[in-house]
Amino acid sequence: MLDLLCFSHLRWDFVFQRPQHLMTRFARERRVFYIEEPVIGSGPARLVVTHRGEGLYVAVAHVPTGVRAEDLPKLQQRLVSRLRKGYDIDDYMLWYYTPMALDASRHLTSPRAVVYDCMDELSAFRGAPPDLIVREAELLCSATLVFTGGHSLYEAKCRQHARVYPFPSSVDVEHFAAARHSLADPADQAPIPHPRLGFYGVIDERLDLDLLSALAITRPNWHMVLVGPVAKIDVGDLPASPNIHYLGMKGYAELPQYLSGWDVALLPFARNEATRYISPTKTPEYLAAGRPVVSTSIRDVVRPYGDQGLVRIADTPGDMEVAVEAALSENAEERAARVDPFLSWMSWDRTWTRMHALVDDAAAIPASPRIRSAARAA
Repeated sequence: MLDLLCFSHLRWDFVFQRPQHLMTRFARERRVFYIEEPVIGSGPARLVVTHRGEGLYVAVAHVPTGVRAEDLPKLQQRLVSRLRKGYDIDDYMLWYYTPMALDASRHLTSPRAVVYDCMDELSAFRGAPPDLIVREAELLCSATLVFTGGHSLYEAKCRQHARVYPFPSSVDVEHFAAARHSLADPADQAPIPHPRLGFYGVIDERLDLDLLSALAITRPNWHMVLVGPVAKIDVGDLPASPNIHYLGMKGYAELPQYLSGWDVALLPFARNEATRYISPTKTPEYLAAGRPVVSTSIRDVVRPYGDQGLVRIADTPGDMEVAVEAALSENAEERAARVDPFLSWMSWDRTWTRMHALVDDAAAIPASPRIRSAARAA
C-alpha cells in the first residue's frame, strides 16, 4: 500500500471532522502521515511526530520565532524530507486539505497520485491568505483527483478540473444514534432548563449571531446551548443573555451525551460568502441522534434535507420561532421513519470505500508528463 502524506490546515486534535474520519480509515491499511501547519515558538526547528494508533502518524513542524516568512517554506521542506528519510517513505501519494501546503511540498515531485479534498471554499473565510486562490489554481493543475465536501462546491470546481467528484458530509450513524436513548446529562448542561436549542461546532464568522440574539430576546424561556471553540471572532462580540449558554469545546465521543439532552438542534448559519459552499457535517449527525433540526437556508442543507422534509428551514427570527415551535411538537417515531432510510446511504465507511477505489485506480496509472511537470512547478 502506498504511504499517504496528508497536508492539512486543521489540527488533528481540534474538531473531529472530515479529515479525521477519512484518515483514520486509510490508516487501517497503510501508513498515513498527517502533516499540520507549523507551530511558531522557542527552541530549534524540529519535527514532532506522534503515533496515534494503527498506521496513523501526526507530524507538526516546530519553527523558532524570528524565521522570515520567505524562509519558512524551505525550512518546512527540509523537515518533511527528514520525515521521509526517518520513516523510509519512498512510494507515496499526496493528499491536500489546503492549497497553501504546496509551499511545504514543492520538492515532492514523484507522488503516485495527488488528491485535493476540497472540503470548504477557504478563500471566503475570514483571514484567508491573499494568495490562496493562486495556490489553488496550482493545486488544481497538478491534482490527479479532486473531491469536494458538498454539491455546491462540486458545481463551483467541476469546470476547473477533469476529475472532480462530490462527496458530501457523511455520518457515523451508530455513534450518534446513542443520543436517541436517554443518556446522563453532562454536568455543565444538566442545570440548563428546557426547552433546549443546541448547536455544536466552531463558533466563528459563519454563525448568524444576530439571529441567535433576537431569538434569545423574543423567547426568554428557550435556552440555547452552544458547544464548541470560539475562533476568528472576539468573545466579547458573542451575544450575552441568561438563556444563551457557551459550554466550550467537547470531544467527539462526548457529543451524543449533549445531543441527548437537546429538544431541537440548530444550524444557525449566516448567509454570506463564508457559508456559500458549506455542507455541514453536523446535519446528518443531528438527524442520526434523533433530534428535530432547524436550519437557515444553507444551499447544501436545503438540498436535499429541506426539500425532503428532513430539516425545517428558516432565516428570520420570526420564521425561526415558528419552525422551532413546529420542531418541538414533532413525532419522534415518524421522524425516524423518514430519516433512517436516507441516512443508510451516508456512512463514512461508504464514502471512504468510494474514495479508496478512485484513488487506487488513479495511482495505478503512471503520472502523465503534464502531472509530473506541474508537480515540479507547483
